[in-house]
Parts: sequence; C-alpha cells; structure tokens
Amino acid sequence: MRTFAKSMLSAAVLGTTLAAAATSSLAADRVLLKTPVAFGTNLPALGTTITWVADRLDKVSDGSIRMKIYEPGKLVSPPEILDAVSSGKVNSGYATAGYWQGKIPAAALFSAVPFGPEAGEYMAWLYYGNGMNLYQEMYDSAGYNVKVLPCAILSPETSGWFSKPIEKPEDLQGLNMRFFGLGASVMEKLGVGTVQLPGGEIFGALEKGAIDATEFSQPAIDTRLGLNKIVKYNYFPGWHQQATIFELLVNKDAWNGMSEGQQAVVETTCMASVTNSIAEGEAMQFPVMADARQNGVEIRYWNQTMLDTFSEKWQEVAAEKSAEDPFFKKVWDDLSQFRQGYDLWESNAFLPRKQAN
Repeated sequence: MRTFAKSMLSAAVLGTTLAAAATSSLAADRVLLKTPVAFGTNLPALGTTITWVADRLDKVSDGSIRMKIYEPGKLVSPPEILDAVSSGKVNSGYATAGYWQGKIPAAALFSAVPFGPEAGEYMAWLYYGNGMNLYQEMYDSAGYNVKVLPCAILSPETSGWFSKPIEKPEDLQGLNMRFFGLGASVMEKLGVGTVQLPGGEIFGALEKGAIDATEFSQPAIDTRLGLNKIVKYNYFPGWHQQATIFELLVNKDAWNGMSEGQQAVVETTCMASVTNSIAEGEAMQFPVMADARQNGVEIRYWNQTMLDTFSEKWQEVAAEKSAEDPFFKKVWDDLSQFRQGYDLWESNAFLPRKQAN
C-alpha cells in the first residue's frame, strides 16, 4: 500500500462530527440493527471490523443505536443477506457486493477490481467522485430496498496459494481453484476451473483434493484458516484485489425511520471503520509473512509475463461484461474516466513502488 494508507489515520477528526451527531440522536427512538455477517468475527480485519463498528455505534450514540451481530449462517446465510435486508427479514447486513454479481453484474465493481484501484484511489472515487451515487443507484435500479454504506476496506490480498510454481500461463491450465469476484473470470480464460467457497470450507477442499489451489484474503487471514499448512507457494501481488470494499446494508424503511443524527452516526462510524480496517490490515501482514517464510512457505512475486497475461485477460473480461450489461458499462466507464484523471496525480505524487525482496 502506498503511504496514503498512513495519512488516512487523520480521519480521527471525524470524532467531532460523531459527538455532535450523537447528541442529536439521543432524542430519537432507540435503534437495534440486527446484522447477519458474511465473515466470521474470529477472522482478523475481515471479520473483526464489524465488531468494532458495533462497539463504536453503541458508545458514540450513548446507546441510541445498538448492533447485534449474527455469525455466518446463524440467522441468514451470506448469499441471502442482500435479499433479507431488502425484504425486511433483517434490518441490516454486512458483506461485500461481489457476492451479488450473479444478480447484479455491476456489484463486483463495488467490491474489488482487478489491477486497481488501490484503497486511496477507490475511496477518492467513492466519496469525491461519482462512486457513491452509482453505488446507491445500482441497488435502487435493481429494485432493492436498501441503503448502502461502505464500512471497511482491505488493502491488497495475496493472489493465490499453489502446490507448485506457476511460471507461465500454461501452468494454470486444468487447475481447480477457489477464486472470488471478477478475478475468477480472468482465471477461467486461462483454463482454470473456479469455484467460490466460503472461508471455512477451503482447508477441507484443499486437503481432500477437491481443489488444487486457492485465494482467499490477506496473509494473516489465510494463515488463520491454515492454508499455509497444505500449499506452500504463495503468490503476490494481489492483482485481482488491490483493495476490497465491504458494505453495511440497511433496510431503507429502517434507515428512513432513523433521525438525521442517528443516520449521521452510522454513516460517520462506517467512514471511521474504513480507516480502522485498512490500518489494522496493513499492520498485521508482515509479521505473519515473515513467520510463514521461516516455516517453509515460498513467497513469490508474479513474473512480468504472468502479470501481463492477467492484465490482458482482464481487459477482455471488462469489455465482455460491459457489452452484456448496460449498468456495468456505466460504472466501468465512470471509474475508468476517474482513474485516467487520477493517473496524472499518481504518476507524479508517489515514489516508485519498491521491488520485492
């Protein structure tokens, strides 16, 4: 991650806004957000973020807003969260929009985009470009009765755990691999059979040989799942997920029933959570990677041929999905235009990326 991630810690100034919003929320009815989540809260950064949000909502609102978290599958299964929130079965839910790409193709663009944007650029587009307008429009136009709030963001993931070195595109052909989001479409173009398994099922699938390789998340999270015990070649960079957005969905009727102060508390807490989540994720990776290396994991950086191949296939996927779905094209065009402008800033403002050791 670029140094932008560190500067995000200045978001502490949001505390003033939170305090003011909390004062006005005291006069409103109390709100209980019943929130099924897509990721176990035992998973660092991936799952602990929403528990941080729940704690802060209670404290900042002086108890006016409380959140009860339901672990994956306890109240609603992860794939059903969007429908459950929209219908009012639950009044909120926490997941990532990439889970809905089968229903809403453009949803994947609000989750993780191959070859960027990175976290800072992604947030710039969301909050100060046209991203948030398009994000809400996507759900509205698809008929979902939800208010969407970005509520966490993770910096790059690892792009795969393999049992053998991958030196050329042909080495991927015929592999069965757990893969997420738009990156899965890229891998399929390279002859990989992909499946999207929940985190808790990946270890068993690898152990039994049901899949040959996998990607899931960041090193600290992957290690918690024990992936390093079965496959030893861990590839970087995470070209498929340079940053991943996680969303809090709130039923619109429930949202409209909150006071303006309560809405501001939820919105600002989620913005603060974006800062907290990326800081937590950035801080915990290198000790885990160092330990993994000492225990036989080979940390590898994709060679240029592989990166160029992934990029070429991603451009094909983006063009195909834009041709298939008008709203995907609308979002992709807007994001691409923003990124073209951002390139002027990025190419001049940042130091060159350090080479992998």
